[in-house]
Amino acid sequence: MTDQPWPSELKVSKDRRSLTVVFDNGESVVLPAEMLRVLSPSAEVQGHGPGQKVTVPGKRNVTIANMVATGNYAVRIAFSDGHDSGIFTWTYLYELGHKGLEKFAEYEAELAAKGLSRD
Repeated sequence: MTDQPWPSELKVSKDRRSLTVVFDNGESVVLPAEMLRVLSPSAEVQGHGPGQKVTVPGKRNVTIANMVATGNYAVRIAFSDGHDSGIFTWTYLYELGHKGLEKFAEYEAELAAKGLSRD
């Protein structure tokens, strides 16, 4: 067993553009839907092996359509664009809460390098 904080609450905002995760250590993080979508842990985004990661453009206005618990370790998030194969573990949600801005900045740099847009 790990000392990793465990979510005690998951709450989608009224406009469905963010997910607030409250952890049992008292920490609370707000994760934008766009960040969750473009950094999805799904094979569709991450690829099936090294060097296969996909830079997903045009997701600035994506929203969270639905969430379904997956066992007691994760949640599957469905998005307004139809993407629903990402299983977000508690560990990954915690990581996004702490390193998400860095990861999102890397994503924005990838978009720019490839001539793509968030819109």
